[in-house]
Amino acid sequence: KTFNHLWLGYTESQGSPELRQEITRLYQRIAPDQVLVHPGAEEAIFIFMNVVLEQGDHIIVHDPCYQSLREIASSIGCEVTKWTAQEKDHWELDIDFLKQHIKNNTKAIVINCPHNPTGYLISHEKFMQVIEIAREHEILLFSDEVYRGLEYDPHDILPAACDLYEHAISLGVMSKTYGLAGLRIGWIATRDQSLYPKMASFK
Repeated sequence: KTFNHLWLGYTESQGSPELRQEITRLYQRIAPDQVLVHPGAEEAIFIFMNVVLEQGDHIIVHDPCYQSLREIASSIGCEVTKWTAQEKDHWELDIDFLKQHIKNNTKAIVINCPHNPTGYLISHEKFMQVIEIAREHEILLFSDEVYRGLEYDPHDILPAACDLYEHAISLGVMSKTYGLAGLRIGWIATRDQSLYPKMASFK
């Protein structure tokens, strides 16, 4: 019966209010007006990179990675440092490497956990270290969380970055955890009051 009354015309550019309200249930500190809906994750990454970055900026990217997390920044003319995890280290991220490679022009740290393609899941303690490093240097943290919720043990599920850090951007999508790729629905959630309107305007 509900589908008989489903609106199939254009909706708000930020995403329908009902959808944004539902997405907030995935977070602890996010309101509907802090959710920006996209047709999948690709547009969200593209908009974030183009709003935040300029030629000559520097970002640090968890590697290996979904190609867009690295290549869009490169296409803008940014310097990209690969924060590469190694199989011999069980894909663990080296926090000291992160600390040593932050520069004056570092605009963002990009992290992906649970990780594609290795399945690596950072510990809560190490995740908090990453957030504190970003906070100390006032750097944006772009957290690709599209596999969040697929952990075998619910106790291993990390808090969303956007709930922990005011300048974090959490990326979500329907295609992975929910297996609904055909819906073409992705989103970002952020409490960054200066970044959100820029992304919404660009979109």
